[in-house]
This record gives sequence, C-alpha cells and structure tokens, in this order.
Amino acid sequence: MKPILASGPAAAAASREAAPALRGALAALALSMLLSSLGTSIANVALPSLALAFAASFQDVQWVVLAYLLAVTTLVVSVGRLGDLVGRRRLLLAGIFLFTLASVACALAPTLGLLIAARAVQGLGAAVMMALTMAFVGEAVPREKTGSAMGLLGTLSAIGTALGPTLGGALIAACGWPAIFLVNLPLGILALYLARRHLPADRPQAKANAAGFDVVGTLLLALTLAAYALAMTLGRGSFGALNLALLLVAALGGGLFVRAERRAASPLVRPALFREPLLGAGFAMSALVTTVVMATLVVGPFHLSGALGLDAARVGLVMSAGPVVAALTGVPAGRLVDRLGAQCMAIVGLLAMLFGCALLSLLPTRFGIPAYIAPLVVVTAGYALFQAANNTAVMGSVGAEQRGVVSGLLNLSRNLGLITGASLMGMVFAFGAANADIMAAPAEAVARGMRISFGVAAGLIVLALAIAAAGHARARRALAAAKEVETAGATGG
Repeated sequence: MKPILASGPAAAAASREAAPALRGALAALALSMLLSSLGTSIANVALPSLALAFAASFQDVQWVVLAYLLAVTTLVVSVGRLGDLVGRRRLLLAGIFLFTLASVACALAPTLGLLIAARAVQGLGAAVMMALTMAFVGEAVPREKTGSAMGLLGTLSAIGTALGPTLGGALIAACGWPAIFLVNLPLGILALYLARRHLPADRPQAKANAAGFDVVGTLLLALTLAAYALAMTLGRGSFGALNLALLLVAALGGGLFVRAERRAASPLVRPALFREPLLGAGFAMSALVTTVVMATLVVGPFHLSGALGLDAARVGLVMSAGPVVAALTGVPAGRLVDRLGAQCMAIVGLLAMLFGCALLSLLPTRFGIPAYIAPLVVVTAGYALFQAANNTAVMGSVGAEQRGVVSGLLNLSRNLGLITGASLMGMVFAFGAANADIMAAPAEAVARGMRISFGVAAGLIVLALAIAAAGHARARRALAAAKEVETAGATGG
C-alpha cells in the first residue's frame, strides 16, 4: 500500500479509494491482536469448571493455561522470522485459520489431554498472529499513521488481556465452558475474511527459500523460553528446587543459543540486532513495563478485597477501569506519537507510569476506592502511550526484511514481562504482607504488601527511564558519528 504521489482531484480520488482498504487492513490486524490476547486470559476463569468437568486436579487443569502460554512464548520469535522468509500474508492467514480451527477443537475436546493439546495448537496460531500483526503495519499503513496504528493494536491487546476473565465468566455462566472457545469461531472467520481481502500481497523478495531458516537456533530458543516460563509459573507462587533447576536450564540454553547464533550462516536472531541502541532499549523497557502492568492484575484484586473490603462484584467493577482507560487512550496516544515523536512520548508515558505507581505506593487506605482508581488510570494511560511510542520506534528502525523477527521479539519481551510480573510481583506482595496465606492476612498487612509491591514497581519504571536515556544517548552518538563520516567523505571527495 504505497503512498500515492499525485495532487489535486486525482490525489483526492485515490485517497478515497485507498481509505476503505486501509480500514479493512487495520480491522484485520486489530481483530487478530484481540483474539490472540483474549486467548491468553479467557481460560483462567474456566479452571474451576474444567476441574469439575474432567474430574481433574488444579495442577492438571492449569496446563490448559500453560500450554497456550508456552506455545506463544516459545514460538513467537521463530514464526516472525518464518514470516520474513516465506511471506507474512500467507503465514498470517494460516495462523488465523489454525487458531480458529483449534478453538473449535478445544470446545469439542472429550478429554483433558486433548483439550491441552488443542490449546497448544491454538497458541501456535496466536504466536503467528501476535508476531505478524505489528510487522504488517509497515506494509499496510502509511508511515505518517504508524503511531496511530500501533496505538490501536496496543489498545486491542490490552483490552483482550483484561477483558478475558470478565467475558469468560459471563460465557461460562450462560452457556458452559465450551463457549469461551466457540466465541472465537465467528470472530476468527471475520478476521480471516478481512485479512484475505485487504492485506497487501507478499513482496516477491519475501518468498525466499526457507532453507535459510535456523532450525538449531529455533530449538535452543524454544527450550530456553519454555524452561524460563515454567520456572516462573510452576508452584503457584512458591519457588522451590524445580523452579531453580528450570532457571539454570534456561540460563544454559540462553548461552548455547547466543553461541549458535554467532556461528549460524542465517541466524534466527542476529546478535548485532541487540547492539542497535533503539532496539535493545526497546526490548528491555517493554519487558520491565509489562512486569509492572502485571502487578495491577495480580496485586490489585487482593488489595481491593482484603484491604478495602469489596465483594467480588465490586472488585470486578473497579478492575474494569483498566480496560476502559486502555480502550479510550490507545488511539489518541498513537496520534500523539505521530505528531510529537516516538522517543519523546515513550519517556512521557514512563513518567506517567512512575507517578501512578508512586501514588499507589504512598496513598493511605483510608482514601478508599478513589485512591486506587485514580493512580490506576494514570498507570494505564501511561502504559498505552509508552507502548504505542516504543512499538513505533522499534518497528520504524528496522528494514522490511527484519520486521517479522523484530515484531516477534517485541511480543516476546511483553510475554516475558507478563510471566515475570505474575511471579515476581506475587512474591513481593506476599513478602510485604508478611503472610504466606494472603486470604487470611489482616487488612493492614494487605495494604502494606500493596505499598511495597508498587514501590518495587516504581523502581522498575525508574530503571526503564534510565535505559531509555542511555539508549537515546547512544543513538545520538551513533548519528553524530555517521554524520562525521559522511562529512569527511564529502570533503575528501
């Protein structure tokens, strides 16, 4: 979808013709992002129903969630690279189809084992959708509207993750647990139709021979990420010998992966990629920020019920402030990025998150619900602005041949942040409350755990700000050095 170099009535007519195709392409990408994010969180609320339906333990049914999470986390970078090699449109269409088909298989699964297997396949489809939606923005959206498109995708991602438990609970109450998977059927068919009709065709150079795909690197990265994800999720908040052993496996796998990539003729991830100032900083900040966002989902419900004494209905109502703010601020945040610049807006977003976390850490419980909602609104709005700016900066700094793998790395950093946040912030909260059984902890202990958790969260945002400043300084030095070389060459010529 190339910019049209024309003027007057011809340009206006061409713009009117291109607008529906652009809207259709954005709708396809947004719906793909919504479905993949919704799949991450919607099954959590069904675990008690699944345990009853299959007469299984919690340890068994939790694999319905873990299978999806592991598939997305371990494969999102690899499928992004595969899209760079074989063509992103065809792979995205295959991913949407696979996700939709696996959703039906989940709903019809007669045994827990088959349900877990279907969820893993659904996670593979979701990995394709997550990796390639952002990669497609550079091809389907004019450069001057990239920030708005990233803001829209960020909005749908946040809504999908936060809306999952609420929508899942309503569907289970009305129709039973298969409904949380069957809801993807009409939405998946619509996404497939829109993507097939409106997304631009694959470029000829994207149809390279897939023999260049790094199989060894892919397997090592999958092993590393699977070990890390399991280390952070097994044990239901406790951290034992198995978790430590898995972390050691992850560390060993990471070292072997880096070594293999340095030697590979066609590496999955080029090591030089992380030496790019904007890319390395962007990935690190994304992981830190999503770790903080996860604290609102993990710590928030315990604070609202244990410290403020709200019932389940009112806890859900207060928690819905996050998705509402994400829905209202995502696209405007993207427009600010287009107008004022990605790097500047990323720092503004981080400062807003720091302010919100500081308020959550400092405001006393006696101020009640407003003292939670107001800072939560600031944190969520800051996150929406940061995500739109960071995604725009990172994706805008790479060539078309690398968009798939870089998009995969961005999604990976987000997933690792969510996984780490769920484990780390849960442990910090329990430590701050000084009570292993949070449900039995007194209100003062819960409030103390809340304050300490968001004090740590504020520290993580400060670290993200330091990384942003260092990355921007490195980028400025690299640009100045490049200009000096260019000037010296021109003078010498």
